[in-house]
Amino acid sequence: MPQENLAEILIKIFLTVFLCGLIGGEREFRQKGAGLRTHILVGVGAALIVLTSFYLYEMFKSRTFVDPTRLITGIVTGIGFLCGGTIIRGGNQVMGLTTAATLWIVTGIGMAVGAGQYLAATVVTVVVFFVLIVVRWFEIKLKDKIR
Repeated sequence: MPQENLAEILIKIFLTVFLCGLIGGEREFRQKGAGLRTHILVGVGAALIVLTSFYLYEMFKSRTFVDPTRLITGIVTGIGFLCGGTIIRGGNQVMGLTTAATLWIVTGIGMAVGAGQYLAATVVTVVVFFVLIVVRWFEIKLKDKIR
């Protein structure tokens, strides 16, 4: 992958902000602990690490063995720690699982955009937004019918 120009980098960063912002906006609207800013920052951080790992690969590939996925694997480890901090257990209830899942998925979205997988990132964002809005509505209706 050749070094990217400024326009490509800007497209990747702003697309990540937009896609992760949609998911973070829903969490913000529902007044969850990790909202708009957190989701955007996590996604942009993941995109930056992917961009950096590809850049380092291109820079050093002719001099030494470089594995661009090593930095990317660190994203997965780091996000697990961050997501664990959003999960709270109170009595018989566990709260924060959906927010942890959305943080995890915006990490994937950021990684996908950073790698140039715009369509995949966009489709996943639409699916996640659908799950957060429509499936939640369906879940509430189903619970009402059961009671």
